[in-house]
Amino acid sequence: MSDIDTPIRRPGPWDPKPEELAVRKDAPKDLRGPQSETGALDKGQSPGWAVISTLLMGGFLWWITGSWVVSVAVVFGLFVHEYGHVLAMNKVGMGPARIYIIPFLGGLAKGQRAPQSEWHGVLVSLAGPAFGLLAMIPFVGLWAVTGQGEWLLGAFFIAMLNLVNLLPAPPLDGSKALGPVLARVHPRLEHLVLLAIGVGVVLWGVSTGRYILAVFLAISVFGHLKRGVWREEWGQLSWPEAGKSLGLFLATAAVCAAAAIGALLPLADGSAVEAVKFGLNYIGVRV
Repeated sequence: MSDIDTPIRRPGPWDPKPEELAVRKDAPKDLRGPQSETGALDKGQSPGWAVISTLLMGGFLWWITGSWVVSVAVVFGLFVHEYGHVLAMNKVGMGPARIYIIPFLGGLAKGQRAPQSEWHGVLVSLAGPAFGLLAMIPFVGLWAVTGQGEWLLGAFFIAMLNLVNLLPAPPLDGSKALGPVLARVHPRLEHLVLLAIGVGVVLWGVSTGRYILAVFLAISVFGHLKRGVWREEWGQLSWPEAGKSLGLFLATAAVCAAAAIGALLPLADGSAVEAVKFGLNYIGVRV
């Protein structure tokens, strides 16, 4: 996940040059560059708490999956995923971004200020799932060397971590990537669609026994509901930007899904259909 609703502060070495700060004339003043002279630099999660949070996350995953390989894979994949957000945030002038590990829930990449435009917000949101797939490489390599299928399961869960993050349910990355596209059509459309999907994901979490995830998403959906029409202070994507955002979202989702199926193909005797069924069963969808 990424936190792109961050406060602004004084310019730093990661900020774009003044000539790069120009945005559309109708954009709110807040989007034209850092305005605050008193904002404190976020120093990030303390090293001690980061280690404790990571160990708690790993232990929790080991407990629910019964596999230390899958546990290591998901934690590693989480860091790579969040680092993708960090790279994008630093690139578009939101840095220096920090990574936070949230025990039992996941991770969060947090910038020092809000993005200058909705387009930058979309790029930051999709950078995590796209970059996060790189974490599969060492696990596929270990499977090739050892022949043990458990390493492929680790790779599969990394792919699913990134694919699930693309669900358009707040606060997952998909809501920040697809939401602005829906808002381009009408702000209320974003509100209603994301709320409906969020409720659906909560029901899925309850029905499959993923209660912690369900509670977390329920709290987030309720919080977004209280905000009313989302992102109205950010302006909107232009229509060309909305088209590119939708295309990037669909392409990223397709690559993540293909990576998940590909990781399971050797375990399904090369059958894509069986790989899909195998993967769906693992996430609690019986087919």
